[in-house]
Amino acid sequence: MKIGILETGHLSDTLKAKYGRYPAFFERLVGPFLPEAAFFTVAIVDGEVADSPTQADGWIITGSRSGVYEGEPWIAPLEAFLRECLAAGVPVVGICFGHQILAQAMGGKVEKSPKGWGVGLLDYRLTTRPGWLEDMETGFTIPAIHQDQVVEVPEGAEVFVQSDFCPIAGLVYGDPDKPNAFSIQPHPEMSAEFVADIAEERLKHIIPAETLQPALETLTKPGDQAAWGKSIAAFFRQAKAGR
Repeated sequence: MKIGILETGHLSDTLKAKYGRYPAFFERLVGPFLPEAAFFTVAIVDGEVADSPTQADGWIITGSRSGVYEGEPWIAPLEAFLRECLAAGVPVVGICFGHQILAQAMGGKVEKSPKGWGVGLLDYRLTTRPGWLEDMETGFTIPAIHQDQVVEVPEGAEVFVQSDFCPIAGLVYGDPDKPNAFSIQPHPEMSAEFVADIAEERLKHIIPAETLQPALETLTKPGDQAAWGKSIAAFFRQAKAGR
């Protein structure tokens, strides 16, 4: 099985030295639960393009500093590619920016939330529980770092994850039990340590202290990142078996 990672953002050299590039986060998250997979990266943010949807058995879209509505030159081609993937039945997983760009590509709407920043280890509830979700019954807790939100659901998609802060925190495309794609707003690939490090390096300069400090205090809570690694693996394995 080949899993392509669509890299849509960069980390600083300091964070890369400690954690690797964004694709490495997803290899660490999913790889232990999908040992048959070989991962490769397409650096969309650097102008690289995938050969075709079928170059991979499934695709993951990473997070990014960019906003999906900002008109970066690689955004429209990425949207077109994602529409091709869904039309071809090639499974796609979108995380944070990936959640937003997939929604926008399929006709949804994304905007900067008037609620401000969602950051820290946050709690989410499942509005429906697809069969490929592993070790999650009613909800989960994982890191989030975002100000943008999906505010309109694309046609053919269904909300399956919500929070009070982010009502459209997860979308499935097609039958929830056998979807063509799914996406979530928070970051299962991130550890609490990474969130603390990026907060010290960058977030403290852009997020008000009265928002950031309580968020950092949540980082001592247990998180469900491993359950998401297992679920993403189950999603890809199910999709490949059904093709």
